Amino acid sequence: MNLTGILPVTHNARGLGGLPTVHGESTAPVLFRADALGGLTEAGLSGLVELRIGTVVDLRTDHERTRSADVLPEDGSVALLELPVLGGAMDEMAKSLMPAEGRADAAGIDPDRLAALLDAVPTLDELYLSILASSPEQFATLARAVVRAAETDRPGVLFHCTAGKDRTGLAAALLLSVAGAERETIVSDYVLTEHNLAGPFAQTLLGYISATGIPLTAKLEELATKSPESAITAALDWIERVHGDAGSYLRSGGLTDDELLRLRTALIAPGH
Repeated sequence: MNLTGILPVTHNARGLGGLPTVHGESTAPVLFRADALGGLTEAGLSGLVELRIGTVVDLRTDHERTRSADVLPEDGSVALLELPVLGGAMDEMAKSLMPAEGRADAAGIDPDRLAALLDAVPTLDELYLSILASSPEQFATLARAVVRAAETDRPGVLFHCTAGKDRTGLAAALLLSVAGAERETIVSDYVLTEHNLAGPFAQTLLGYISATGIPLTAKLEELATKSPESAITAALDWIERVHGDAGSYLRSGGLTDDELLRLRTALIAPGH
């Protein structure tokens, strides 16, 4: 369910309710994914109320939040959970390529050295596996927030990063997996992002990288703006291969068996 009209100004916002599961159930309308909320208008703030969203989980780094803080109701009716997941900020990744001598941009770097630095950039598949391997505690904390929100009169939880693509995409995949969504449903939701980002917003994301002076390669462009099926499939395969399923992955991050059971209950629409 596209929500960019209900939550202006967002570019990649959607609800994850009403999706079918392998058990013949459907997902409850409590999960919402989006890009950053720094441009949210008064109409967007009203949209949070309409959607019964009482919790926003910000998966961005401190630097990303400083650049564009979320706009949320001033009355405190929406709780903000800052939960940095490292590895998904494209401009920060680009800057990390810079030599340690303190150079601020790519100007003047020896071409061979620059080529070697660019070659070291991970693929999207590799990035996702790195994020998953380093962030089970963060994703478990997100899951716990969903459990707690379910016990309130505003059970909706909106989670986001900058573009709502990578960290947000992995979070959505994990939570939908726990709910029992079909893999093809999870993949279909993920690939929507590339379409949603196309145009001016994608160019803005690419501009963050270009500002560092690093050549915009095809690999960097994919990292910043693309959401190919292969990337989320690789992530789902890794979860199954290493942990067995998404629930076990979240348990590795500290989620208890009781919390996992309550999470699945919260993610399934009543009446099933």
